[in-house]
This record gives sequence, C-alpha cells and structure tokens, in this order.
Amino acid sequence: MAEAVFLTLKLAFLTTILLMLVGIPIAWWLARSKAWWREAVGAVVSLPLVLPPTVLGFYLLLSLGPQSPLGQAIKSVIGFTLPFTFTGLVVGSVIYSLPFAVQPIRNAFEAFGEEPLEAAATLRASPVDRFFTVALPLARPGILTGAILGFAHTVGEFGVVLMIGGNIPGETKVLSVAIYDYVETLQWGKAHVLAGGMVVFSFIVILSMMLIERRMRERLR
Repeated sequence: MAEAVFLTLKLAFLTTILLMLVGIPIAWWLARSKAWWREAVGAVVSLPLVLPPTVLGFYLLLSLGPQSPLGQAIKSVIGFTLPFTFTGLVVGSVIYSLPFAVQPIRNAFEAFGEEPLEAAATLRASPVDRFFTVALPLARPGILTGAILGFAHTVGEFGVVLMIGGNIPGETKVLSVAIYDYVETLQWGKAHVLAGGMVVFSFIVILSMMLIERRMRERLR
C-alpha cells in the first residue's frame, strides 16, 4: 500500500513539473496567437477531456510500442520502449492531464488583456522580459490552479495508467490500480482506506481551487 502511495506521488510530482514546462508555453501561444489554426491546436490539446481514458491509453500503447516507428525510434535513443515502465506512465500522464493545466493558464493569460504588456513595451521591455516580469506574475493564480488540477488529475487517473503501464508492483502500480486490485480480490478494508484518502484529497483540491478563484476575483475588483 505504501509503495503504491509513494509511486503515485512521485508520478504526480514529475507530471506536474513537466505540465508546467510544457503547458505554460502552449497556453501562452494559444492566448496570444492570431493564427487561424490556433483553435484546432487547442482542440487537439483538449481531446483528453472528452476521450475515454482507455481509448487514449490504447492509442498511446500502439504509438509507443515496439512495433511502431515512434516506439522503435525511442528505443534506439533510450534503450527501451515506454509501455509498462514508469517513464511511460509519466509520458501518458502528461498527455492525459495537459488540458487540465493548459486551460486555466490560458484563461489567466487572456484575462489581463493587452494593457499591461503594452505598458511594459513603452518602457522598452523586450518580449522575453514582458513574459517573465509581467505575464507570469499576473497569471500566477491560473498557473497555480493548473498545477493543482494537473497534480490531482494525475493522482486519480486509472484508464490511461492501466493501459500503458499495466499493474507492475513497484513500477507502475499506482493508487487507482491498487484500489481496483483490492476490490477485485475482495479486500474491502484496504480499498476503503485508499478510497477514503482519495475522497479527502479531492475535497482539499476543490477547496483550494475555490479559494484561489475567489482571491483572483478580489484582485480584479
């Protein structure tokens, strides 16, 4: 049980870090770009919101497996294929949780409009300076919300991790898979402990998001 908790937290922390590194630039581009195909990219990023997790996991398994060109290319670089490894879980979790991080960050970037950036430009701030000294601080509540959502979503995911990671103790057996195992083997007590912990965790996440949003509204008044 403790091993599954540790593995889940490790996966969630790594996924959240990668989500911020990947999601912030994507959210910034989606918020600022004038390209006609911007919303098509946004729709692709948002696909995990509506796709069944098993469908996404199935196609990740096919695309990253040893029989696919991508899987063979990855193996030639890192020496192993991603399915049924912890690294594969991280990749799948980042893709699956990406819209949960990108959307609130994009909304935060769009909320403050053009005026702060134009004011910084009149002071001869470069685009990079405007991004790091103006845009990121103003979007901090959205970034925090995206990080919390990405972390929580990774902790609770089941279909994708089961499809691409399987159920390998100490390697890919995370909390959601452990609960499934306990229920399947009629170990109700252990299932209750883990499931109850997930309920408490979910409540804390939702409460944190509500407090962040209230603080954001107060700042805008």
